[in-house]
Amino acid sequence: MTIKTNALFSLMACAAGLPAVGLAAAGPGSALTDAAPATTALHCGHLLDSINGKLLGPTTIVVDSGRIRDVVPGMTAPPGAKEIDLSGLTCLPGLIDSHVHLTMEFNKASYSTTFHWNVADYAVRSTAFARRTLMAGFTTVRNLGDIANESAALRNAINEGVVIGPRIFTAGQAIGSTGGHADPTNGYRTDLAGDPGPNVGIINSAADAVKAVRQHYKQGDDVIKIMPSGGVMDEGTNGENPQMTVDEIKSVVETAHDYGFVVGAHAHGAEAIRRAVLGGVDSIEHGTYMNAEDMKLMIERGTWYVPTIIAGDWVMRQAKIPGYYPPQVATKALAIGPVIQATAGRAYKAHVKIAFGTDAGVYPHGDNAHEFELMVDAGMPQMFVLQAATINAAQLLKHDKDMGSVTQGKYADVIAVDGNPLENISLMKQVSFVMKQGVVYKMNSAPVS
Repeated sequence: MTIKTNALFSLMACAAGLPAVGLAAAGPGSALTDAAPATTALHCGHLLDSINGKLLGPTTIVVDSGRIRDVVPGMTAPPGAKEIDLSGLTCLPGLIDSHVHLTMEFNKASYSTTFHWNVADYAVRSTAFARRTLMAGFTTVRNLGDIANESAALRNAINEGVVIGPRIFTAGQAIGSTGGHADPTNGYRTDLAGDPGPNVGIINSAADAVKAVRQHYKQGDDVIKIMPSGGVMDEGTNGENPQMTVDEIKSVVETAHDYGFVVGAHAHGAEAIRRAVLGGVDSIEHGTYMNAEDMKLMIERGTWYVPTIIAGDWVMRQAKIPGYYPPQVATKALAIGPVIQATAGRAYKAHVKIAFGTDAGVYPHGDNAHEFELMVDAGMPQMFVLQAATINAAQLLKHDKDMGSVTQGKYADVIAVDGNPLENISLMKQVSFVMKQGVVYKMNSAPVS
């Protein structure tokens, strides 16, 4: 892969510490990029058509001011355009991870650092996690839960060019019940636990639910995340029991939809999944013990499913290491982790709508693309899993007019891999080129800096 004329000059300028038009710039503490160049032409050896499920031949993507101006067969560029030669690569739409936690990353020490770290500690580390995610080819993420709305600050910093990262749609703090999976004081001793309320997402009535959603609107969040079932990583003893009533869920969803929020529901147990779907949520996250009745209901209601197989696989393997997790967490991880992949395979066969999501932060950030391999192992075709991470995920976010495919008028979010991912899905773990909204952040497998 080579860059022609002006693009090569821009890379040389970056190396010399000079500002680069349309490339991620070098200077620490300064804006990372100038405006994208007026016109750039990406010459792709192949292009994934995520809408029609086809792999196209040689194609040129014409980018203008951060959006796709045209997509034309062959390798012809408009006069005066900056040309980038990706003729040996397969181009795809920028990937979308529908379930991440960019401001945290679980490890053996996490259950003690929670008492030592300030919100600033999580926020600073999130800048590294965001960069890793973008360099892995994920140009957009839905952040489903943080500590104290710090992911909104990360989103703003990325949008303003202060740090490098994907486009973020954040839920801020998750909404759940007292002592449930969303309760940040679950497992604390009494004098530290207190009684968190709707202002931090902890609800115990339909009225509380309305206040919690409006608080998220006030804080400038983009989406809503609820926790209607137990979970693995908290210190509760049950990972699947229902923890919200249908009325509480309906109250969250009705209020959220009034404000234009998409609602994702963390749910492992079958009853919690049923309640969430009846309550009108837009997506079920994890869905470990989803049964045939749940799947039928999801199909009837048009509810999306975000499997997060990689998270289940990761926690299962870590739980086998003595002392890695607290005993109750390890027990839940060993029970829930191995089940998700088989559930995802059954959901695909049942024609449940599936969008790509990984629960990044439960496992190390930047390894998101391993989910593709696990989805294929679950019985999903390569084309389908790529669509799940592009057009499907964009539809779940209700932003498919701006992203999810390489189409005229959409954001110029384009990645490239060396080879054909329809023949070898593992190539998605080796992204060589990353452009987000017309700006190149990675070239020849190396960050542009």
